[in-house]
Amino acid sequence: MATTTQKKRRANALRDVKVSQFPGAAPGSILIEMGETKIICTASVASDPPRWLPKDEEGNFVKGWVTAEYNMLPGSTPDRKRRGNDSRGTEIQRLIGRALRAAVDLKKMPGVAITCDCDVIKADGGTRTASITGAWIALSKAVQWAMSEGLIEKNPIKGPMAAISVGIIDGQAFLDLDYELDVRAEVDMNVAMNHKGQFVEVQGTGEAGVFSRAELDEMMDLAEKGIKKLIKVQKAALKS
Repeated sequence: MATTTQKKRRANALRDVKVSQFPGAAPGSILIEMGETKIICTASVASDPPRWLPKDEEGNFVKGWVTAEYNMLPGSTPDRKRRGNDSRGTEIQRLIGRALRAAVDLKKMPGVAITCDCDVIKADGGTRTASITGAWIALSKAVQWAMSEGLIEKNPIKGPMAAISVGIIDGQAFLDLDYELDVRAEVDMNVAMNHKGQFVEVQGTGEAGVFSRAELDEMMDLAEKGIKKLIKVQKAALKS
């Protein structure tokens, strides 16, 4: 189990972060908690990647695939969330998939497909970013299992990938928005970054106003510092 906590959260501090093993049947299976947001992240391995992936002259796949699915369970919000796909969920799972693929060398896992499922059991803001952070851990565990089973020869993981939300509330930049902060945010942003400080995705929106270049830089600096802390939690979770 890996944990980071704060007694009284400041504007530049993460919520309490906890990663623990989840008793699932998938090779990678963890529970990530960021404050009151709780998500089960699992990673399943299969040897049937999408047929449209490139093949060599002998018909063998030259690379593998990593994708994601995201779902909020009915009891994850005060008002019951209906089951089934929706446009928001589709957009979020595409974001998660893009972030995870950026952390993997697909050519080192030919013919192998890994699906990361992110199931939100309690939502209190930041579910998409917490899903990316947790799914990377589950993905890494699944890769370790695939290597032990001889499905993958060389480790395709390039390095950690994590994500966090930032925003501006009452003119002040805040890190890691919970629901109470998110609904008040004048500006809302989600940032996904790897261990090298390279950004995979930046989604920023003026929800109730506009923001300056200086405010954008301040939010990006907050996000980078927060993600570096999350990467430490990810590494600790893999060691444990």
